[in-house]
Amino acid sequence: MQNFHITATGHSLNYLPEYVAVWQGFFADEGLNVTAEVPSPWDRVLDDIGSGKAQAALGGIWVPSMFHGRGKRYVPFAQVAARAPLAIIGRERPEDFAWGALAGKVIAMKGSNGASVGLFIKMMLREKGIDPATVGFVQDLDGKMLTDLFVGGMGDYLVIDYPSAVTLEEAGGGHVVQPLSITGGNIPWSVYYTEGEADNALLETHTRFARALKRGMDWILAREAEGYHDFLAETFPKFAPDLLVKLTDIYRANGMWTTPRIDADAYARWQGGICDGHLTEIPIVYDTLIDSRPTIF
Repeated sequence: MQNFHITATGHSLNYLPEYVAVWQGFFADEGLNVTAEVPSPWDRVLDDIGSGKAQAALGGIWVPSMFHGRGKRYVPFAQVAARAPLAIIGRERPEDFAWGALAGKVIAMKGSNGASVGLFIKMMLREKGIDPATVGFVQDLDGKMLTDLFVGGMGDYLVIDYPSAVTLEEAGGGHVVQPLSITGGNIPWSVYYTEGEADNALLETHTRFARALKRGMDWILAREAEGYHDFLAETFPKFAPDLLVKLTDIYRANGMWTTPRIDADAYARWQGGICDGHLTEIPIVYDTLIDSRPTIF
């Protein structure tokens, strides 16, 4: 059995296919003993793959994009989440929400665990015809602190992960006015990447990994979440089990999990957002950054 250790930027419901593939033995069927950890601070993932402690990092594709041509070569080879697992919490009811009304408002969104949230929200604003410069942002604090401050009256909107947003709504802290996992469109949100190019042996390992990950996705898509209620509860103990079931089925129905292959159109969209966020000078051509070979089954 070959060890395959993942260093991840979080432990999240949108990573569910990986956890299922471990639980159901799909990785083991491919001769892989897959383990994972979440280092703190999150950017230690780069040290982990650079030192060989981990065989892959799991996180945002903006990191390999940002470093491209700047001294480090990080290569994404598979995708686990094809949607942003975020929601916008507002003080109005969903039926009263209008994107156009965001100009002049203040949006609180965490910035302590990477750039993805800010990049995505500003990209969405531009796509809706709103200049992000007309919106106020609070994004230099962590999600828990921002949530407490929003409930206390700071800002007009709060962007947090979808499970936490629904939990906050149920506690009376606001309304989910935009469930972005549903309304935000396709985007390669969470990908696996390594440092350096894959030789033939590593390519074969990545292919086995991606094949097992796809089995995890297919297993989830074929089953309503109530059937693995207990597994969800054990895997994500901070959330109510019934909420996890509900959100898993929402993710299943709305394209969170599709295929390990990074979609070219979704990638191009996200590259525009990353470039507009000044992390790259121009959008990076798909085949220049992505190793798609492990996901050609």
